[in-house]
Amino acid sequence: MNLTGMLYGARLLKLAGFPTPEILGADASESELKALIVKHGLVFIKPVFKGGVGKKGKAGLVGKATDLKTALAEKERLYFCEHHHGHQRAKSNGVTFEAGVPADHEVYFSLTDNTRFRAPTMTLTHHGGVDIEELPKEKIAVVPFNPLTGLKAFIVANALSELNAPKAIISPLVQHLPNLWDLFHDYGMTTLELNPIRLRPDARGRLTPVACDFKCGFDRDDPRWQRLELPADLFAADTSDFEQEINALRTYQGQSDVYVINANGTILAPTFGGGANSLVTEMLGDDAIISSDFGGNPPYEKMKSVAAICFKHWLKQSNVLFIIGGKSNNTDIHETFRAMADALREHFGKRGAQPLYVVVGRGGPNLVRGMGALRDTCEALGIPYRFFGFDSAMSEVVDYARRVDGWMRRGGREQIAQRLGLGAAARAA
Repeated sequence: MNLTGMLYGARLLKLAGFPTPEILGADASESELKALIVKHGLVFIKPVFKGGVGKKGKAGLVGKATDLKTALAEKERLYFCEHHHGHQRAKSNGVTFEAGVPADHEVYFSLTDNTRFRAPTMTLTHHGGVDIEELPKEKIAVVPFNPLTGLKAFIVANALSELNAPKAIISPLVQHLPNLWDLFHDYGMTTLELNPIRLRPDARGRLTPVACDFKCGFDRDDPRWQRLELPADLFAADTSDFEQEINALRTYQGQSDVYVINANGTILAPTFGGGANSLVTEMLGDDAIISSDFGGNPPYEKMKSVAAICFKHWLKQSNVLFIIGGKSNNTDIHETFRAMADALREHFGKRGAQPLYVVVGRGGPNLVRGMGALRDTCEALGIPYRFFGFDSAMSEVVDYARRVDGWMRRGGREQIAQRLGLGAAARAA
């Protein structure tokens, strides 16, 4: 669950008392827009995307105007623009008009849940306004801190001093940046990034930090984000019916993270664990239909529902049902495998049998009982299977699943269909 832009970012930053530029939405009248331009001399026009979409500036999707005619033309250009970044493709629906902030200093600031330090971590540099990856390490301060005490003013002050930041910007940042910890912590965020923060001088020359762009990510399993009362569809951008059905099952227990990789793939791979998901997704490539993480010890009913949705959308085209994960510490393998086996049996009962090869690689509590339940179902349905335990290398199991998929393409699917007594239509991939 990601959020970008100042339309909602300004609303969130006000909760922390952090200054933002004056902003108008797409519904602003021409007189309001003209008044904004007259007051500030410059406005930036930015498209509004649902979810988190980055690199808009580099894609030429940020306009600027010093007169009403140019501002309206940029609004027309950007209102329904499309943006491609990596595997992401998004279409805007609206724009914001943001007052220009004159400044000599730009700052980058972020808070993240850092897995390297196992602690919340502040990243700070006074060379902001650029991609953080473009800066050398000596110009960036990366500081983990204790979540029980939070982000204190001295942490910010020490970081800026070590970076040899201009003295004029230290005091304003020390006063305002620690307030962002309350926003980050109190509303279930995993990431909060402001880039740039521009230091605007007032009439007496004293600098005030102003957030000119906003990004954040929420842990959707943490109910604290619901306090913000953000629109329900704000994070459901360009998702398929399958992804929306899976996301509707999110609970406090068990992940249900999915992303459709290739709607024409032939390996359906329900995966357990983030590390396993990364390896499996990379090795399967376009053969994989989905990227998923269903770990976190999901209860029987949830796992059965998740499996049923996966089977309803993708099993017909699948050559291989590939159930894969690392060696679990607390996930009950018997519960998850029994749930998936029951969902598979019910799917065959409702929609008919189909050629399929089941490959499993897993480890963890009650593994043997779980594999026994899944084996009984496969044998009752008449479909072939191959199970690998915790002592098998995951990369070798993934490679085996790919070889089975290749065999299915080369005639194995038809052989299984004949054994199941299925017609020609069921034999086709």
